[in-house]
Amino acid sequence: MGAFGHQLVRDFVITVRSGPDAANPIAFFVLAVLVFSFGIGPSADAIGDVGSGVIWALALFSSLLSMEAIFRRDYDDGSLEQMLLHAKPVFLAVLAKLVVHWSFTGLLVVLLSPLAAFVLNVPTESMGTLMLTLLLGTPVLTAIGAIGAALTVGTGRGGLLIAVLVMPFYVPVLIFGAGASITAVDGRDATAHLLWLAAMLAGSVTLTPFVVARALQISQEY
Repeated sequence: MGAFGHQLVRDFVITVRSGPDAANPIAFFVLAVLVFSFGIGPSADAIGDVGSGVIWALALFSSLLSMEAIFRRDYDDGSLEQMLLHAKPVFLAVLAKLVVHWSFTGLLVVLLSPLAAFVLNVPTESMGTLMLTLLLGTPVLTAIGAIGAALTVGTGRGGLLIAVLVMPFYVPVLIFGAGASITAVDGRDATAHLLWLAAMLAGSVTLTPFVVARALQISQEY
């Protein structure tokens, strides 16, 4: 089993065993959708047109909520240093960690998005576009957030610092993701937005593992 497979299995098992910690981002997403729905009360019909944008914003914050933990546990117990020393090549091990993280955050958000759309009265004809935008966009959120997490893992105080670092880079993903969904609600063609998201995804998958690996090596040196 290569670096990718070994790291994938290891992180998957650790995440499953962590239980409630792994569920926090999804719990936040579900509760935020419900609270938002209860908060608007009798005006529920008015939120339908922008409900997909609300879902996208909550998906963004759910991803951000889980970012600090992506490398923190491995840094604290020393296994991160061992991965950087022994994984060959390192970028494949990093990619495996990102895949596992996205599987327990972004992928679950994608699967829950039809239910969230129903609660927020998003038109059914735009749900397919909403799910597609989340499928393309949430891995980009994970990739961007991982760079911030890698840069701050050695400081011991990620949290707000990660948010400050990555939020400006999250904004374009939010614009195109929510824009595509809202465009679909209006009955217009969302192809341009989807192509931009696909381009961001391709760039993230190609470049981010190398950037994150280098950032982690720097964090170990200092």
